[in-house]
Amino acid sequence: MLTIENIEEEIKKDSKIILKDGEDYIKKLGPGIITGAADDDPSGIATYSQAGAQYGTSLLWLAAWTFPLMAMIQEMCARIALVTGKGLAANIKTAYSRKILYFATILLFIANTLNIGADFGAMAKAVQLIFPGFSFVFLVISIGLVGLILEIIIPYKQYAKYLKWLVISLFSYIATGLIIDMDWSSLLINGIIPHIEFTKTQLFLITGILGTTISPYLFFWQTSQEVEAQIEGGKVTAKSRIGTNTAEIKEMRIDVWSGMFLSNMVMFFIIAVCANTLFVGGITDIQTASDAAAALTPFAGRFATLLFAIGIIGTGLLAVPVLAGSTAYACSESLGWKEGLHWKLKEARAFYSVIIVSVLIGILINFIGIDPIKALIYSAIANGIIAPVIIVCIVHISSSKKVMGEFKNKKMTNVIGWIVAVLMGITSIATIVALFV
Repeated sequence: MLTIENIEEEIKKDSKIILKDGEDYIKKLGPGIITGAADDDPSGIATYSQAGAQYGTSLLWLAAWTFPLMAMIQEMCARIALVTGKGLAANIKTAYSRKILYFATILLFIANTLNIGADFGAMAKAVQLIFPGFSFVFLVISIGLVGLILEIIIPYKQYAKYLKWLVISLFSYIATGLIIDMDWSSLLINGIIPHIEFTKTQLFLITGILGTTISPYLFFWQTSQEVEAQIEGGKVTAKSRIGTNTAEIKEMRIDVWSGMFLSNMVMFFIIAVCANTLFVGGITDIQTASDAAAALTPFAGRFATLLFAIGIIGTGLLAVPVLAGSTAYACSESLGWKEGLHWKLKEARAFYSVIIVSVLIGILINFIGIDPIKALIYSAIANGIIAPVIIVCIVHISSSKKVMGEFKNKKMTNVIGWIVAVLMGITSIATIVALFV
């Protein structure tokens, strides 16, 4: 007989099952969710804001269409790490000429350092939106040094948790989209159907979106963090890390695809918010993420500006360590140095020296007269040149039976990988042509 007590008991059982499934899902999230969140750094937010402010919802479709492309590439990176027990640079070093790796690593250092500098500036400006009395110089130096010290002194296990918590800051953009009035039917249509005008400005912006979404620093960070997670799990020696199993691959896929989905959902909301406020209001000249945040106030209120600014600060705190860390991993693996955040400073001085130099140069960029927008343009050029080269290496390594064994790419994965390589090659050429023609 069905009674109220029976119904309450069933509800309790269902709630426990849902909570347990939720806890199990969260436990599976790690390198992938951090990597995906780091993709939405302040420079990426600026690019997405420009897309919404200048073209409304016309470029909204890029959020959906780039999702499977970036997820496939990041999954390949993670799979390479799980099978070989080594980072991406170490695998490229084994399979290809070192000249290719050294060339890519130098450009990665330049691109990431410029990006770090631009991100520091954007974060400082965002803090000034909340606390106008704070000095820009003080904020840039403080943000840079605090982030640097945390990355160096905090043990990896605690540091990874810190980065994981910062992912929450991304939801400020989703919240902003939910508190303002938006035409959801229009958003859904433009979010699916591609629309391109083939103007120089729009093509350059599309190039920027692809470049900031499918970025080389994410490739190196993803593989190295998978290795770090293996070491943290007890696989300390290189030999013990070789090989994986179906269960580990399945967990990795959940993590990576969740991270990339979150990244692109945030891209969707940033473009949508700026399209429905700034574009509609005739504010189309957005240069930085902080510009977009400040411009929101007349259209969406002070609370929306606050949420946008919090997102810039939070994603910057998440992305800068990833940018500096990916550079250090690439340099250390290329040159055979001891690498990894699980080591202390005195145990891996060269590795941490790369992080220190990259961050200090990033701070200085804000005071030597380099325009932050130009810094991002130069960063985009460097990324545009190395991205297709690295993607070709990733697809080739992950499709190798000799290297990957039973976990090599499936045919469709290979097809998508080569499509991404071609797209990034085209965007590389488009970036250079757009700047000099």
